[in-house]
Amino acid sequence: MHAIKKERHRTGRIGWLRAAVLGANDGILSTSSLVLGVAAAHATHSNVLVAGVAGLVAGAMSMAAGEYVSVQSQADTEEAELALERAELKADDTGERQELMAIYVARGLDPLLAKQVADQLMVHDALGAHARDELGISDTLRARPIQAAFTSAGSFAIGAAMPLLVTAMASPARLIPLVSGTSLLFLAILGGLAARAGGARVALGAIRVTFWGALAMALTAGVGLLFGTVA
Repeated sequence: MHAIKKERHRTGRIGWLRAAVLGANDGILSTSSLVLGVAAAHATHSNVLVAGVAGLVAGAMSMAAGEYVSVQSQADTEEAELALERAELKADDTGERQELMAIYVARGLDPLLAKQVADQLMVHDALGAHARDELGISDTLRARPIQAAFTSAGSFAIGAAMPLLVTAMASPARLIPLVSGTSLLFLAILGGLAARAGGARVALGAIRVTFWGALAMALTAGVGLLFGTVA
Protein backbone atom coordinates (compact mmCIF):
# COMPACT_ATOMS: atom_id res chain seq x y z
CA MET A 1 0.00 0.00 0.00
CA HIS A 2 1.35 3.41 -0.95
CA ALA A 3 1.87 5.95 1.79
CA ILE A 4 -0.65 8.78 1.69
CA LYS A 5 1.01 12.06 0.80
CA LYS A 6 0.09 14.76 3.29
CA GLU A 7 -0.16 18.14 1.62
CA ARG A 8 0.67 21.34 3.42
CA HIS A 9 -1.64 24.25 2.70
CA ARG A 10 -1.23 27.96 3.42
CA THR A 11 -4.54 28.05 5.33
CA GLY A 12 -2.70 26.54 8.29
CA ARG A 13 -0.74 29.78 8.56
CA ILE A 14 -3.75 32.06 8.75
CA GLY A 15 -3.92 32.32 12.55
CA TRP A 16 -0.35 33.36 13.27
CA LEU A 17 0.33 35.02 9.90
CA ARG A 18 -2.54 37.46 10.25
CA ALA A 19 -1.49 38.46 13.77
CA ALA A 20 2.21 38.71 12.85
CA VAL A 21 1.64 40.84 9.76
CA LEU A 22 -0.85 43.10 11.52
CA GLY A 23 1.47 43.56 14.49
CA ALA A 24 4.63 44.26 12.48
CA ASN A 25 2.80 46.60 10.12
CA ASP A 26 1.29 48.55 13.02
CA GLY A 27 4.65 48.63 14.79
CA ILE A 28 6.46 50.15 11.84
CA LEU A 29 3.67 52.47 10.82
CA SER A 30 2.48 53.80 14.17
CA THR A 31 5.98 54.28 15.58
CA SER A 32 7.39 55.96 12.48
CA SER A 33 4.30 58.17 12.25
CA LEU A 34 4.62 59.10 15.91
CA VAL A 35 8.32 59.89 15.52
CA LEU A 36 7.68 61.99 12.42
CA GLY A 37 4.80 63.85 14.04
CA VAL A 38 6.81 64.74 17.13
CA ALA A 39 9.89 65.61 15.08
CA ALA A 40 7.83 67.83 12.76
CA ALA A 41 6.62 69.72 15.84
CA HIS A 42 10.28 70.70 16.45
CA ALA A 43 10.79 68.53 19.53
CA THR A 44 14.32 67.71 20.67
CA HIS A 45 15.98 64.49 19.54
CA SER A 46 15.72 62.99 23.04
CA ASN A 47 12.02 63.83 23.27
CA VAL A 48 11.41 62.18 19.91
CA LEU A 49 13.15 59.02 21.15
CA VAL A 50 11.17 58.99 24.40
CA ALA A 51 7.93 59.34 22.46
CA GLY A 52 8.96 56.50 20.17
CA VAL A 53 9.85 54.16 23.03
CA ALA A 54 6.61 54.99 24.83
CA GLY A 55 4.73 54.26 21.61
CA LEU A 56 6.46 50.89 21.28
CA VAL A 57 5.53 49.77 24.81
CA ALA A 58 1.98 51.11 24.66
CA GLY A 59 1.40 49.76 21.18
CA ALA A 60 2.68 46.26 21.98
CA MET A 61 0.45 46.01 25.05
CA SER A 62 -2.51 47.41 23.13
CA MET A 63 -2.01 44.90 20.32
CA ALA A 64 -1.76 42.00 22.78
CA ALA A 65 -4.88 43.04 24.68
CA GLY A 66 -6.87 43.82 21.55
CA GLU A 67 -5.99 40.58 19.79
CA TYR A 68 -6.65 38.51 22.90
CA VAL A 69 -10.07 40.04 23.54
CA SER A 70 -11.06 39.83 19.88
CA VAL A 71 -9.91 36.25 19.29
CA GLN A 72 -11.20 35.11 22.69
CA SER A 73 -14.65 36.40 21.73
CA GLN A 74 -14.44 34.25 18.60
CA ALA A 75 -13.30 31.26 20.67
CA ASP A 76 -16.19 31.77 23.12
CA THR A 77 -18.65 31.81 20.22
CA GLU A 78 -17.15 28.62 18.82
CA GLU A 79 -17.36 26.88 22.20
CA ALA A 80 -20.98 27.96 22.63
CA GLU A 81 -21.86 26.61 19.18
CA LEU A 82 -20.10 23.31 19.90
CA ALA A 83 -21.91 22.97 23.24
CA LEU A 84 -25.25 23.51 21.49
CA GLU A 85 -24.36 21.00 18.81
CA ARG A 86 -23.27 18.48 21.44
CA ALA A 87 -26.66 18.81 23.15
CA GLU A 88 -28.51 18.41 19.85
CA LEU A 89 -26.56 15.25 19.05
CA LYS A 90 -27.49 13.80 22.41
CA ALA A 91 -31.15 14.73 22.09
CA ASP A 92 -31.78 13.81 18.43
CA ASP A 93 -29.16 11.56 16.87
CA THR A 94 -31.39 10.58 13.94
CA GLY A 95 -32.26 14.16 13.08
CA GLU A 96 -28.60 15.16 13.17
CA ARG A 97 -27.70 12.31 10.81
CA GLN A 98 -30.35 13.53 8.38
CA GLU A 99 -29.07 17.08 8.69
CA LEU A 100 -25.54 15.96 7.89
CA MET A 101 -26.81 13.87 4.99
CA ALA A 102 -28.67 16.89 3.58
CA ILE A 103 -25.45 18.93 3.68
CA TYR A 104 -23.62 16.33 1.59
CA VAL A 105 -26.51 16.04 -0.86
CA ALA A 106 -26.42 19.82 -1.32
CA ARG A 107 -22.70 19.53 -2.09
CA GLY A 108 -23.31 17.08 -4.91
CA LEU A 109 -23.43 13.54 -3.46
CA ASP A 110 -26.32 11.27 -4.35
CA PRO A 111 -28.63 10.55 -1.38
CA LEU A 112 -27.50 6.95 -0.85
CA LEU A 113 -23.80 7.85 -0.78
CA ALA A 114 -24.53 10.92 1.35
CA LYS A 115 -26.32 8.70 3.89
CA GLN A 116 -23.39 6.27 3.99
CA VAL A 117 -20.89 9.09 4.48
CA ALA A 118 -23.01 10.71 7.19
CA ASP A 119 -23.47 7.40 9.02
CA GLN A 120 -19.77 6.58 8.97
CA LEU A 121 -18.72 10.07 10.08
CA MET A 122 -21.29 10.05 12.88
CA VAL A 123 -19.84 6.78 14.15
CA HIS A 124 -16.25 8.02 13.84
CA ASP A 125 -16.63 11.57 15.25
CA ALA A 126 -20.13 12.99 15.23
CA LEU A 127 -19.28 16.33 16.85
CA GLY A 128 -16.24 16.83 14.64
CA ALA A 129 -18.27 16.16 11.50
CA HIS A 130 -20.97 18.65 12.45
CA ALA A 131 -18.44 21.22 13.63
CA ARG A 132 -16.60 21.05 10.32
CA ASP A 133 -19.43 20.62 7.82
CA GLU A 134 -22.34 22.40 9.54
CA LEU A 135 -20.63 25.12 11.58
CA GLY A 136 -17.45 25.62 9.54
CA ILE A 137 -15.20 25.10 12.58
CA SER A 138 -11.96 23.15 12.01
CA ASP A 139 -8.77 22.60 13.98
CA THR A 140 -6.78 24.51 11.36
CA LEU A 141 -8.88 27.66 11.63
CA ARG A 142 -9.84 27.50 15.32
CA ALA A 143 -9.42 30.70 17.30
CA ARG A 144 -6.26 30.72 19.47
CA PRO A 145 -6.31 33.83 21.71
CA ILE A 146 -2.96 33.33 23.48
CA GLN A 147 -1.12 32.66 20.23
CA ALA A 148 -2.67 35.74 18.62
CA ALA A 149 -1.85 37.97 21.61
CA PHE A 150 1.82 36.98 21.88
CA THR A 151 2.34 36.99 18.12
CA SER A 152 0.85 40.46 17.76
CA ALA A 153 2.76 41.95 20.69
CA GLY A 154 6.08 40.43 19.61
CA SER A 155 5.74 41.39 15.97
CA PHE A 156 4.64 44.91 16.92
CA ALA A 157 7.74 45.36 19.09
CA ILE A 158 10.00 44.08 16.31
CA GLY A 159 8.34 46.35 13.77
CA ALA A 160 8.49 49.38 16.06
CA ALA A 161 12.16 48.78 16.83
CA MET A 162 13.10 49.37 13.18
CA PRO A 163 12.17 53.07 12.91
CA LEU A 164 13.35 53.58 16.50
CA LEU A 165 16.85 52.36 15.64
CA VAL A 166 16.94 54.71 12.66
CA THR A 167 15.75 57.54 14.90
CA ALA A 168 18.47 56.84 17.46
CA MET A 169 21.22 56.83 14.82
CA ALA A 170 20.00 59.71 12.64
CA SER A 171 21.08 63.29 13.19
CA PRO A 172 18.25 65.74 14.01
CA ALA A 173 18.65 67.47 10.63
CA ARG A 174 18.19 64.22 8.65
CA LEU A 175 15.78 62.45 11.00
CA ILE A 176 12.55 63.06 9.07
CA PRO A 177 13.74 61.97 5.60
CA LEU A 178 15.67 58.98 6.98
CA VAL A 179 12.83 57.69 9.17
CA SER A 180 10.20 58.16 6.48
CA GLY A 181 12.33 56.60 3.72
CA THR A 182 13.51 53.57 5.69
CA SER A 183 10.04 52.99 7.18
CA LEU A 184 8.50 52.89 3.71
CA LEU A 185 11.20 50.42 2.71
CA PHE A 186 10.46 48.27 5.77
CA LEU A 187 6.73 48.36 4.96
CA ALA A 188 7.36 47.36 1.34
CA ILE A 189 9.51 44.40 2.44
CA LEU A 190 6.90 43.34 5.01
CA GLY A 191 4.08 43.59 2.48
CA GLY A 192 6.04 41.52 -0.02
CA LEU A 193 6.96 38.84 2.53
CA ALA A 194 3.38 38.61 3.81
CA ALA A 195 2.07 38.27 0.26
CA ARG A 196 4.61 35.56 -0.53
CA ALA A 197 3.79 33.63 2.64
CA GLY A 198 0.10 33.81 1.80
CA GLY A 199 0.57 32.86 -1.84
CA ALA A 200 -0.46 36.29 -3.22
CA ARG A 201 1.36 38.59 -5.65
CA VAL A 202 4.47 40.03 -3.97
CA ALA A 203 4.52 43.33 -5.86
CA LEU A 204 0.85 44.03 -5.16
CA GLY A 205 1.28 43.30 -1.46
CA ALA A 206 4.28 45.62 -1.22
CA ILE A 207 2.58 48.48 -3.10
CA ARG A 208 -0.60 48.20 -1.06
CA VAL A 209 1.15 48.41 2.30
CA THR A 210 3.54 51.16 1.17
CA PHE A 211 0.74 53.37 -0.14
CA TRP A 212 -1.22 53.36 3.10
CA GLY A 213 1.96 53.75 5.11
CA ALA A 214 3.02 56.82 3.15
CA LEU A 215 -0.43 58.35 3.57
CA ALA A 216 -0.47 57.77 7.33
CA MET A 217 3.04 59.19 7.84
CA ALA A 218 2.31 62.24 5.68
CA LEU A 219 -0.86 63.06 7.59
CA THR A 220 0.80 62.61 11.01
CA ALA A 221 3.80 64.71 10.03
CA GLY A 222 1.43 67.39 8.74
CA VAL A 223 -0.42 67.50 12.05
CA GLY A 224 2.87 67.73 13.96
CA LEU A 225 4.07 70.54 11.71
CA LEU A 226 0.78 72.42 12.12
CA PHE A 227 0.73 72.21 15.92
CA GLY A 228 4.43 72.92 16.14
CA THR A 229 3.98 76.08 14.12
CA VAL A 230 0.96 77.19 16.18
CA ALA A 231 2.84 76.61 19.43
